[in-house]
Amino acid sequence: MALQELRTVIRLLVDEPREVEIGEDSYAGTTSFEVRVAEEDLGKVIGRQGRTARALRTLLGGRGTKDGDVYELKILD
Repeated sequence: MALQELRTVIRLLVDEPREVEIGEDSYAGTTSFEVRVAEEDLGKVIGRQGRTARALRTLLGGRGTKDGDVYELKILD
């Protein structure tokens, strides 16, 4: 469920929503999401001084608490 929600939020942030790719990997009770976006959209996902990325991680943390899981976000360039 968190994957769908994360994909929706990131697609709303970028200019090229079809270029959004999110990989999911689980290990030791932690689910890691690896996000790839178009090169020109990378700054929009990271935000000024990383504020948008920090906000996305905060949202995932809240969702993880609700789901009883630990979520991690990696933004790949």
